[in-house]
Amino acid sequence: MPIALLALTAGAFGIGTTEFVIMGLLMQVSTDLHVSITAAGLLISGYALGVAVGAPVLTIATRKLPRKTVLLALMAIFTLGNLACALAPNYEMLMAARVITSLAHGTFFGVGSVVAPERRASAIAIMFTGLTGLTGLTAATLLGVPAGAWLGLQFGWRSAFWAVTLIGVLAFTVLAVFVPRVKGETKPAPLREELAVLARPQVLLGLAMTVLGFAGVFVVFTYIQPLLTQITGLSESAVSPILLVFGGGLAVGNILGGKLADRAPMAAVLGTLVALAVVLGAMQFTIGTPFTAVVFVGLLGVASFATVAPMQLRVLEKASGADQNLASSLNIAAFNLGNALGAWVGGVVIDHGPGLRARGCTGLGGRAAHARGPGHRALEPFAGSARNRPCIGRLRFGAGLSQSPL
Repeated sequence: MPIALLALTAGAFGIGTTEFVIMGLLMQVSTDLHVSITAAGLLISGYALGVAVGAPVLTIATRKLPRKTVLLALMAIFTLGNLACALAPNYEMLMAARVITSLAHGTFFGVGSVVAPERRASAIAIMFTGLTGLTGLTAATLLGVPAGAWLGLQFGWRSAFWAVTLIGVLAFTVLAVFVPRVKGETKPAPLREELAVLARPQVLLGLAMTVLGFAGVFVVFTYIQPLLTQITGLSESAVSPILLVFGGGLAVGNILGGKLADRAPMAAVLGTLVALAVVLGAMQFTIGTPFTAVVFVGLLGVASFATVAPMQLRVLEKASGADQNLASSLNIAAFNLGNALGAWVGGVVIDHGPGLRARGCTGLGGRAAHARGPGHRALEPFAGSARNRPCIGRLRFGAGLSQSPL
């Protein structure tokens, strides 16, 4: 593999790790900064909202600049932002640093073609899932997030951000030295033409599906650490290897979703959403014991990321003929908006609703709502089961923990 592609992989790995690593560190951050678990969970929402805003805005703002210059600037923002996270003296500074770091996220993947025009497909594949399913964002979730959780448990949560800062420095150096400047870069289309994609109802519907779909996932996954420790009864040291199980499921789901989308895109969208609805709905029946909880986490990884390729393909197909770089960055923004929404809704359920065990029902409700596009009737039985299923158990997080029945 060319070293420039390796540099893109390192950047994607670091960015993916930064976004999700906090999920394995919520309890440590909460304790150290003297905030509630739900406040710590909003660090995920803050980052995701930064991506949602930054991806399309920076894609448009930098469209006339040399691609390598943009790539290096984004990696510099990423590295300095993680350094600020590691040094943050309080919650407010950590939140600000997370938002600044997030600005580099979405646009980084949009300029991956800087490696060389003839290797564009390889760059995209490697950054997101890799030819083997084990690089870029996949490796971040499979290896980076569990490693960050382990570092946080052993050496404090700040050590995870120090490690990602080092990855950023290495990636910046390799990108600066080995990534070539592209000669004769294509002149960007007029801004009016690029924004025309937003006038297409099917594109907007696809983006809405992504938002609501992944909101359902992150209602659960944001709070996976307290779920496993406070509901399942596992030790904090068990969280890191269980996150490996999620990452393995993610890798399988990525490959499976891509194969299904190649065969029948719309059927793949509906089928993967039904599968995810079933997994989310089963959470409260499986999260109570260690074995079934581990199985649930693995299936959640498979089901949630099996939806990625079909939904991404649907948006790009409906944006055909328009600027697909902007459409792709909008889809990344939609994914992260769903991430932010899910983390926030999950916190509301903990503080003001039926508690942690209800998280699967809450996520399933998001899935059912998002399924009201073409073919929504196929998902109505699952929406009904979400409303009727009993959501038992209540665990609320304030400054401390308390458990009470319904």
